[in-house]
Amino acid sequence: MLPRPAGFSQEPGEPFVLSADTVIAAPAPLLRAAGWLREVLRPVTGLPLPPGPPGDHAIEFTLAADLGPESYRLAVRTATVLVEAGDAAGAFYAAQTLRQLLPPAAFRRGSIGETGWTLPPVTIEDRPRYGWRGVLIDVARHFLPKNDLLRYVDLLAAHKLNVLHLHLTDDQGWRVEIKGLPRLTEVGAWRRESPLGARQHGVFDGRPHGGYYTQDDLREIVAYAADRFVTVVPEIELPGHAQAAIAAYPELGNTRRPLEVATRWGVSCNVVNAEDSTLDFYRTVFDQVMEIFPGRYVCVGGDECPKEQWKRSPSAQRRIRELGLRDEDELHAWFVRQIGEHLAARGRKLLAWDEILEGGLPPGATVAAWRGGAGAITAARAGHDVVTSPFDRLYLDFRQAEGGDEPVPIGSVTTLRDVHAFEPVPAGLEEEHAGRVLGSQAALWTEHIDSPRALDYMAFPRLPAFAEVMWSPPGGDFDDFRTRLGHHEPRLAALGVEYRKDTGPEPWQTRPDVRGWPKERATVDAQIDAWTSTLVAER
Repeated sequence: MLPRPAGFSQEPGEPFVLSADTVIAAPAPLLRAAGWLREVLRPVTGLPLPPGPPGDHAIEFTLAADLGPESYRLAVRTATVLVEAGDAAGAFYAAQTLRQLLPPAAFRRGSIGETGWTLPPVTIEDRPRYGWRGVLIDVARHFLPKNDLLRYVDLLAAHKLNVLHLHLTDDQGWRVEIKGLPRLTEVGAWRRESPLGARQHGVFDGRPHGGYYTQDDLREIVAYAADRFVTVVPEIELPGHAQAAIAAYPELGNTRRPLEVATRWGVSCNVVNAEDSTLDFYRTVFDQVMEIFPGRYVCVGGDECPKEQWKRSPSAQRRIRELGLRDEDELHAWFVRQIGEHLAARGRKLLAWDEILEGGLPPGATVAAWRGGAGAITAARAGHDVVTSPFDRLYLDFRQAEGGDEPVPIGSVTTLRDVHAFEPVPAGLEEEHAGRVLGSQAALWTEHIDSPRALDYMAFPRLPAFAEVMWSPPGGDFDDFRTRLGHHEPRLAALGVEYRKDTGPEPWQTRPDVRGWPKERATVDAQIDAWTSTLVAER
């Protein structure tokens, strides 16, 4: 099973056979899980599986006061299946486990004529290791159509992952409709071309690219995810990574000259100004974003913000003097803090990347630590919650193996074993502060992932390895995981996931027409050390 349950035992006796007499019983708080199980099993089994009272030949869901959030106990016996859950989410994860106990055909959308649907007699007790089990999907660099995004919600839920972080805006695209600001999508959602491969090669595809989600699209995604106990966290980048917004509304910029949506990967020098009108613009944006996304956390980016334009801007320098700030780093922190206060006044919590540490953390901010462990340690020691997402371990756009067959190879090698060996709490963080680590998230940045097929290849099977780290007790054995993955891959195939096989990419998964930018791990480690040298020195 994936991820590995906390407790599992095979029991003596005959299996439970699903039949025309099988009912699914559940009290009102657990009807969503029971309904989901019925919804996925009816088409493939051809069985009615109606609601019914507990009794012989029932799959019965019940609440158990002694179980914590997202936890469950599962007992499959010859006559009955009993699911005890700590809450509705726990019942849903138990339903996911029941599906895994069935043949791989249970993961299809229609019948292939298979009969004899049985559940083996087992006892399982299971609970998550971390509460934040997230995946970031970057829809700004390459847009992912709504139906493909809904499919990924199902894939996350199937692996007991519960946070989808949507990177909605960047230099290369703005993907969310904002009422009253139509140029954000009329202009900002489209670029005239994209790099073909890594940026240093200077090759472009000459093809326009774009797309955006209407507000109703996003409401649908949020509701669909909530039904599967996945929280969607929106990210609106500021004050850097904002060229698409500036292209739409040049008054947001520091130069006021017309710009186009960025066509190059990497960090644009064009950042928003620090005027009150710009803050009001983003307050309007976030008000609408908060209406669409009801979750507690809203990400404001805050990363990779070049300060050169602010250094040359009379307006920015005047703002620094008026506020009594030391420099542009403190102006950056002040800007982020204004938005954080706006979110907090509406009951939301600011999430931002670990660069916000450099000018002073906004009160109550949660830090997404991506530049190694230094940011996570600094933030946790300062009393802030942390979500770890180190780019050398959990950026799944990095190549999966050495060799020229890997499609658009960038970064250092991040193997399946590397992901399975990841630990969410960074080495060096004291036990007294480790509780500040809410969990982790893997990241699928899409500069070089330009289709759902490519997304599948980069995500799987590394995403199941990450899911196991986040859900299962520590100390998992990779060889055991690899054996269980062999049983899981037919499920992925039934779901239509074009995963990377252990033997490497299939011919159609290679990209010999596109050049990457592979790096050695030592180079990446040196880059992390350079980025975080100030944080390390301050500790």
